[in-house]
Amino acid sequence: MDTPIIPAAEQPTAEAGTPTTETDRSAADPEPHIAVAAASGLPGPDPQRTPNDVASSGTDARQDGTAPQTTADETAQATTAADTAEEPTATDGTADADRTGSTPPAPPQPGTTADAAQAETTADAARAETTAGAEQVDTTPAQPSPTADGIAVPGSTPDAHVGTPTGTGSSSTEPAEHQHAGTDHNDTADDGPGHAGTSHNDTLDDAPGHADHNRHAHQGQAQADTDDGVPNPAGADDAQEPRTPEEAGTDDDAEPAADAAPPPPVDPERALAAVGWELDPRTLREQAPDPAQLRVIRDGLTGKLDTTLDNRSRARLLSLRAVASRILGDLDDALGDARLAVTYAEATGEFRRTALARARLAEALRWRGDHAEADRLFAEANSPELPDRLRALLHEHAGRCCYDQGRLTEACLHFERALDLRHGEDAQLNGRVEVALDAVAERAAADGFGPPPRRPEEVLGTPRPPVATFDEEQQLWGYADADGEMVIAHRYAEAQPFHEGLAWVRRPEASRWALIDTSGAALIEANNGYRSVVPFSEGLSWVSMDGKGRWMAVDRMNIVKIPPGYEEARPFRNGLAAVRQNGGWGAVDLTGEVVVPTRYHRVGTPLADGREVDGFTADGLAVVELAGRRGVVDRAGRVVVTPAYPTVVVHPVAFLVATESGRWGALDRRGEPLIDPVHPGRAAVVAEIDRLLTDASPVL
Repeated sequence: MDTPIIPAAEQPTAEAGTPTTETDRSAADPEPHIAVAAASGLPGPDPQRTPNDVASSGTDARQDGTAPQTTADETAQATTAADTAEEPTATDGTADADRTGSTPPAPPQPGTTADAAQAETTADAARAETTAGAEQVDTTPAQPSPTADGIAVPGSTPDAHVGTPTGTGSSSTEPAEHQHAGTDHNDTADDGPGHAGTSHNDTLDDAPGHADHNRHAHQGQAQADTDDGVPNPAGADDAQEPRTPEEAGTDDDAEPAADAAPPPPVDPERALAAVGWELDPRTLREQAPDPAQLRVIRDGLTGKLDTTLDNRSRARLLSLRAVASRILGDLDDALGDARLAVTYAEATGEFRRTALARARLAEALRWRGDHAEADRLFAEANSPELPDRLRALLHEHAGRCCYDQGRLTEACLHFERALDLRHGEDAQLNGRVEVALDAVAERAAADGFGPPPRRPEEVLGTPRPPVATFDEEQQLWGYADADGEMVIAHRYAEAQPFHEGLAWVRRPEASRWALIDTSGAALIEANNGYRSVVPFSEGLSWVSMDGKGRWMAVDRMNIVKIPPGYEEARPFRNGLAAVRQNGGWGAVDLTGEVVVPTRYHRVGTPLADGREVDGFTADGLAVVELAGRRGVVDRAGRVVVTPAYPTVVVHPVAFLVATESGRWGALDRRGEPLIDPVHPGRAAVVAEIDRLLTDASPVL
């Protein structure tokens, strides 16, 4: 049940068009920062589009195990294309140069020649120091340096503390009037002690994000912090110029070294991502090279959790703490955190975030020996709508779970699928799979390859429904089980496949449809008068009394949930169904509320893998057509990509678009230009996006 949440405080916003200031991005759930020239020739986003990234806070559940609180607004908005940094984004990689200054020497006392000479010498030294400081300022764009997980971040230095703001707050690319009151568009989360005001532009994993424009590139120095750990604003008057020990020693007013500001603490998420995990060649379990360091990291995650209230951040932090606890052997703690993380992730309604939380829960279960539930969670998490990089990782870990059970053939199939998804180009994955296959070979030589691979229905724990079979002699339909045994006799003139344990059938003597369950018992009789029916999906079925229009939705008990009034209707998918009314297509939710106005000429969503979704994707996106031009809308009806393209294809982290000339490019998930439309085919664009995703590998 959805209950209200109190939004977190909003960061200051700037006028429309001002770049968003983003800090302290999660490295364990990485989003690579990419410098991509802004694409030309691509329409920008709909000016009326509003951001949907709602950071929940206030009375949200804490670490005591209380379930998260969610509003309908968060559920409706969490997965829209305005969501921050779920995808590659055009950025500029230019870093700000430090503003430096020198402390003036104490004025000399007049009256003696020695004093005058000393004053002149001191002034010369000050001028030399100032000149040297000016010469040291690097005005060239900072070169990308790897973060803890190896992701190149433009404008950062290896020793710079990630997430330290240099201004007074973040600004937004959205118009100020579109910002949600009391809501941080960048999912602000306190970094813990000494990092007040640090914000996460919390995004889904495995997607390129935005460059952090607040990192300095002056001689590799981290931004100056005050004594209490709160960073000084950029250009503050009291910012001190870095000086050598010799220079410091000549300053009579210099503070003792013990009083110098300590270096900023390492963010625990980046520290976790930087751990050099060791894979045990016999158990295929990760090992920490320094357990004491991992405990410190876990404590840091706990500190961040203490000050984090929004569902997105808590889902991420809890699942990462579960990873640390699992590898430290605290499996009960790991399981508790992982289960709560899934609850928070599901409350956001974000597909990829939920998939990653489920995968981390599955690993905790695997280490505890709860293999059946772990297998199911890996299968549920691994969807074709996820990026191939994340899917490969899920297959790898599912293969390890099968290895634990002695299902070596099934394990090999998972490892093979992981390699196929990455086309053999992921060196780290190749190395881990090689270790796993050596372990499989050693075990198979001793004990064999184990039972044959299971069907997806077995892994998911869902019974395989009866399959419609046709009797040529009787010219009638019936249903047989998985072994080919007839479970429902041949007695129907027409028979639809079972969906959700229900199937519509029509007897030869009847012109209306009846609903049966897997035993053949009738739940809705033919005398109810349904001439046309649509298979059940998400608990509802569209039916029509005249077979031509006035479609309505009923449940399995024949209770009307959505009244008649639609000329066409398609099955529900991810909580939404495409409908046509007065000649225009739109969408309704499970309550019958129109969430996408019926103003479009077509609704149909082609995917990058060649499939087409009859409605909305798991991320709540649909391709719509208006006057022969295609665009994208989200589950709340907001226009993400204005209908302006001959072709639009939904990629897991972007939108592929074609121009009139047949050239292909890409937009990010905000609908903003990402890759120029210069490629002859969409395969080249997909390859370019995959290149931008290099080294984005979340910690499982």
